Amino acid sequence: MARIPYFIPEQTDTEKIQLQGTPPHDLNIFKIVTHAQIDIARQFMSLPAAVLMNGKLDPILREMAITRTGILCNSDYEVYQHRRLCKRVGMPKEKIDALDAGSASHIFSEIERLVLRFTEETVLKHNVSDETFDAISKHFSHEVLVELAIAAGCYMMVSTFLNTFKVDIEQKTSA
Repeated sequence: MARIPYFIPEQTDTEKIQLQGTPPHDLNIFKIVTHAQIDIARQFMSLPAAVLMNGKLDPILREMAITRTGILCNSDYEVYQHRRLCKRVGMPKEKIDALDAGSASHIFSEIERLVLRFTEETVLKHNVSDETFDAISKHFSHEVLVELAIAAGCYMMVSTFLNTFKVDIEQKTSA
């Protein structure tokens, strides 16, 4: 159960109503973040949206990194939502399941393991080793490397937010 109530905006607060979204896009995270002042709430939501919709990183690799971040941050909400997105972008079920093991799983290609290792080091060490950076740099442009680092860092922030407020998974609140 969430630590604070889900925010219900006044009918006149059209900005927060828009920010919360309409079914099926009215996620519980939005109902918590809209407790914040509108500019803060909007900015909090804009970076993850940009990572999801505007990047050059392959969508499957992006979702591997985001989901692995959620797993390492113990964010059930994040993992639940992004396992669904993994499926939506075409990731095979076997690979979705193997994200729990991360870069140690041999089901992943070399590039996928590098993305997972980069993510794991970012989340767990707050830094990436020279070995990992040199290896992944052979496969990605500077633009994509920066995007990958932003994705991991951004979703560490989102996972921490979700964990702090114990945001409920929608499926569990709809019953």
